[in-house]
Amino acid sequence: MTEAVIRKKPGMASVKDMPLLQDGPPPGGFAPVRYARRIPNKGPSAMAIFLAAFGAFSYGMYQVGQGNKIRRALKEEKSAARRAVLPVLQAEEDERFVKEWMKYLEYEAEVMKDVPGWNVGENVYNSGRWMPPATGELRPEVW
Repeated sequence: MTEAVIRKKPGMASVKDMPLLQDGPPPGGFAPVRYARRIPNKGPSAMAIFLAAFGAFSYGMYQVGQGNKIRRALKEEKSAARRAVLPVLQAEEDERFVKEWMKYLEYEAEVMKDVPGWNVGENVYNSGRWMPPATGELRPEVW
């Protein structure tokens, strides 16, 4: 499309013959130019962030407390089971100790048969207290 048709001026011979058409401001003028520093106010406020963090912390502490209750219950159950089985284990250990002690006394009688006045199983210490060995098997080579 030609300029003559757009401007509705038929028969123009040159661009110089065109009437001047200058752009101007829109009616009412242009909007003011913002030149001040304006930080946008988007996102949660400081109070909202604080409350969210406090809520998350409180929920976490609640979960820790619930976990502690469960752990305490499991520990108590384990302790009760150990208390229940302890007499059986102690009886087995006592039986094992008596068998080992009898074996030791037989060994002592065999070794000390030529010593006059030797009483098998008699305590050579004069403390007056009997103390069982701490743990493990009775080993004559250590005694």
